Amino acid sequence: MSDMNSILEPGMLVVHPDQPDWGTGQVQSNIGGKITVNFQDVGKVVIDGSRVELIPVTEP
Repeated sequence: MSDMNSILEPGMLVVHPDQPDWGTGQVQSNIGGKITVNFQDVGKVVIDGSRVELIPVTEP
């Protein structure tokens, strides 16, 4: 898991760097490098944190 993904906690907002059309997602969990995110346009997705570095959103 990347250093950036390791700081992600439930409630944080993120975007997927390769899927901008998914919109902003809210982290649901971050367990063992598997990050569950609820994206506004596609629903819940489990991300492999060792393969994708999610981008935190600093403003809504």
